[in-house]
Amino acid sequence: MQQPAGKVVIYQAFTRLFGNSNPTNKAWGSASENGVGKFNDINDAALLALKQMGVSHLWLTGVPHHALIADYSAYGISADDPDVVKGRAGSPYAVKDYYSVNPDLAVDPAQRMAEFKALLQRAHRHGIRVIIDIVPNHVARHYQSLGKPAGVRDFGADDDTSVEYARNNNFYYVPGQAFEVPVYPAGFAPLGGEAHPLADGKFGENPAKWTGNGARAARPDFNDWFETVKINYGVKPDGSYDFDRLPADFANRPAAEHQAFWQGKSVPDSWLKFRDITQFWLDVGVDGFRYDMAEMVPVEFWSYLNSQIKQKNPDALLLAEVYQPQLYLDFIQLGKMDYLYDKVGFYDSLKLLMQGKGNASAVLAAQQQVQDIDRHMLKFLENHDEQRIASPEFAGNALKGKPAMVVSTLIGTAPTMLYFGQEVGEAGALASGFGQPSRTSIFDYAGVPAHQGWLNAGKYDGGNLTPAQRKLREFYQQLLQFSATAPALRGELYPLHQQHLQTPGYSEQMLAFARGNAAQRLIVVANFADTAARFKLQLPAELVQQWQLNNGPLTLSELFSNNAMTLQVDAGVATMPLSLKANSALVLVLPAN
Repeated sequence: MQQPAGKVVIYQAFTRLFGNSNPTNKAWGSASENGVGKFNDINDAALLALKQMGVSHLWLTGVPHHALIADYSAYGISADDPDVVKGRAGSPYAVKDYYSVNPDLAVDPAQRMAEFKALLQRAHRHGIRVIIDIVPNHVARHYQSLGKPAGVRDFGADDDTSVEYARNNNFYYVPGQAFEVPVYPAGFAPLGGEAHPLADGKFGENPAKWTGNGARAARPDFNDWFETVKINYGVKPDGSYDFDRLPADFANRPAAEHQAFWQGKSVPDSWLKFRDITQFWLDVGVDGFRYDMAEMVPVEFWSYLNSQIKQKNPDALLLAEVYQPQLYLDFIQLGKMDYLYDKVGFYDSLKLLMQGKGNASAVLAAQQQVQDIDRHMLKFLENHDEQRIASPEFAGNALKGKPAMVVSTLIGTAPTMLYFGQEVGEAGALASGFGQPSRTSIFDYAGVPAHQGWLNAGKYDGGNLTPAQRKLREFYQQLLQFSATAPALRGELYPLHQQHLQTPGYSEQMLAFARGNAAQRLIVVANFADTAARFKLQLPAELVQQWQLNNGPLTLSELFSNNAMTLQVDAGVATMPLSLKANSALVLVLPAN
């Protein structure tokens, strides 16, 4: 599959929710009550609609088999204990079997891997690549792989549990102490208080293991990642490393040299396990991975793992969740990541601007702080961890996302990511059980109301959307489709913001920039205010010269309205009057000379 002419567009679909047409939404409801989406629900109609939106990569969240409260004993799957499972449907980040897929997602759980492979084949036929989650930092407390190939040992199967740490142990232990279930807050209980044979406030784990977020107590706090246990990568409890370090000059060396560096070297057992897991999924046919909380795992491991992935599939997309800016360069250069979340800085400042609490200068400054690694910094406005734009806790209005999405999509060269339901203004308002409002729950069985309007019982035609939702989705489709094909987005960024701050009608609630190359030029102006704005745009003389704009009127086309607009060039000065509606943006396209 060829790379897009413009930008990579990633669509995150929470698999369990994406194809679910059931609108019941009972708090703590079961799969039979609230419904659950299946692999088969992501049909040709869905994939065609995503492709028409410009999507190049589909991130299917929640594919590996994770701990959940459902009876699959008929398929040889052991029961999970509600005391150490978040919600009824379970967290997708408490993986129970890395060599299988979530049985909830299959029409026939006995054929769950075959149904997933069929989905991969459908996506590939539509020219869409598929990535799945790998959670390197932790696994479910009750890890038990039924799908592992011959010779593969489960995590912890060969650990020396008499010691806190050993290099080839997969887990850390609290010797001499048994695990204790955390104290639940008042009014909160597993399964919402519903009786269950295993919901007894106990879970057999002796000795106790460290919890996924690094908590070392035998009884973790309720706010700890208590449903998971931390993986040991050869990092001693004092923080020192029990493996070879990369030479400093490896920062700019290709993946092949990283792979060669590790050949013949002894590495901790957990490294080998995740190498085998990722190679397994590449053989299944996935096209890359999104790495959960990658910053909690040493960068040398990523050099080891990703260099082998790239040797097997050079086009595999590797996306990492990293929130510490001081680590960005190491994870890109030494860890061989393709893309990192651009949350700290860019997303955070853009969110404040959308809420009326920040300013455009801060957004632009955040972009310029990572300009040297811009092509690696993935942009987004929503994902499963973040609040929905339309939620009262974020912006309270899906239309507030329009200028922000234009800026987020067009200001950089790295991929843009869209979370399912964002394009139709989903507000994440449901109290689903363990998951609370403002974020669509990742722990519960639920239907996603606005998304279901587009889903329309599997037709994926928007038949049940309101006119406002349909119009919003058309905006997202037009923008993302354009971004996937626009060559200007591979060109240079020219900020126009600071020079206009003294221009009448322009303000810190607006953000203007240009970008382009020999093939195409763009002028982008976004208005984040709740009121309309008018001002006179002027391009700097050096940009007029670089773009070789001739004197006289130049006709530009506005992306969303398709209206023709005139840029007047006179003696090296290019100007045009602009009018912007509240919460809107203009994308002016100037073809090549």
